[in-house]
Amino acid sequence: MVAIGAGDPSAARRHASDARKLIPDEPLALLLSAQSAQLSGDKPAAEAAFKDMLEEPTTRVLGLRGLFVEARRRGDQISARAFADEAVRLSPSLAWANDALLEFHSTAGDWAQARTAVERRAALRLSDKTESRRHRAVLLAAEALAKQEANPTEALSAALEALKLAPGLTPAAALAGRMLSARGDLRKAARVLEAAWREQPHPDLAAAYVNLRNGDSQKDKLDKAQALMKLKPTDPESVFAVADAAIAARDYPLARKALSPLLAAVPTVRACLLMARIEDGEHGSAGRAREWLTRSVRAPRDNAWVADGIVSETWLPVSPVSGRLDAFAWTLPPPVLGSAAPAFEEFEQPSAPPMAGLAAGPPPVLAAGSGRDRAADDADLRTVAAAGEVAVAVPQEAAEAAQAPAAAVAAPDPAVLPDPADPKANAPVAAHGPAMLADGLPRVPDDPGPEPGAAPPARRSFWGFGSR
Repeated sequence: MVAIGAGDPSAARRHASDARKLIPDEPLALLLSAQSAQLSGDKPAAEAAFKDMLEEPTTRVLGLRGLFVEARRRGDQISARAFADEAVRLSPSLAWANDALLEFHSTAGDWAQARTAVERRAALRLSDKTESRRHRAVLLAAEALAKQEANPTEALSAALEALKLAPGLTPAAALAGRMLSARGDLRKAARVLEAAWREQPHPDLAAAYVNLRNGDSQKDKLDKAQALMKLKPTDPESVFAVADAAIAARDYPLARKALSPLLAAVPTVRACLLMARIEDGEHGSAGRAREWLTRSVRAPRDNAWVADGIVSETWLPVSPVSGRLDAFAWTLPPPVLGSAAPAFEEFEQPSAPPMAGLAAGPPPVLAAGSGRDRAADDADLRTVAAAGEVAVAVPQEAAEAAQAPAAAVAAPDPAVLPDPADPKANAPVAAHGPAMLADGLPRVPDDPGPEPGAAPPARRSFWGFGSR
């Protein structure tokens, strides 16, 4: 025991071997053999020692614990679950075995068995009442989301039961609100969503609340968003809900007023994207909209579902990293994060930083708007902001022309070159290049407009939806 505690594997093996020869049936001698093998990295010997413990009733549970640990180390989840099941059967009060079964059932999506494991842990006082209620609510919400298409009735029942245990559980409240609205029970849906909003405002709750009734005008949806804002006047999600509804209703002054508290500090990505939509919709100003899109690239992140250093677009009941139940929280992402998406290094990387390539040629052009709806364009812009690129929004035709192969841009024909004797040809030419913002980022100059006497071109929306 002293050699194991001191980290001396050779002495531990020697003394454990002597102990097994002198007292072969002693449980402590079996444990010392297993631990000395683990210390020296001899996994087969460790497993053999733990299997020997299964032969004795006094050491059977200890052997199952050792075999469980070894199975988890080599990634054999099936064997690990079998050892945990057997350990619970022999000793139902084992904390490690009950915790392992809860993790196994939750990761496998067996929500009914996972609830049984939670109830058994609560009955054995392995977890407090608050934790048990929260875990039951999370499992019911997960079950409701899994059944919402196949069995809407059971899904709604599970979601409402989850809200009784945890009124602020966002996924359960959003699902219950949508399903109650689809059934025509608007009052109950509104009560459910308002109660969850008081606990924790979230974009999913706002979307379900403003779309409670089919056929509502944009003005009616704006009124609903303002009602939510009265419940949480200072929360950023209330501001975003009102601003988004105001933009949809073309009430741009109200959208600006709603966003002003967030713009007074350091605007986040969502605030910058909303301001880009306001500038485009109210004034049709592509230049100002591009400035806000550029700011969104380096703006602070907004809240997201975060667990164990990864960010998920939707709520998940179990962390894919640790297998922990109820791991995701709606909070600010860490400075360095991961996700289930492919790593950034897997994509093609530029050969030089964006600023280094300005002298060699024009910046890359991104067509922000190709005839799709506004939500799809916003998703594209958020993707650009997350990737750290500068989004240059131009009409679709200009984007296609900018992406033309280099062979299409041939040298000028000598026959059409200006005459050197012409004084106009020798006039100094103004230096054209990307203007710089206050923060040092490049900005593409605005279109100088049509030539004198030429017919004005048809106006195109900044988002690429054609003239208006």
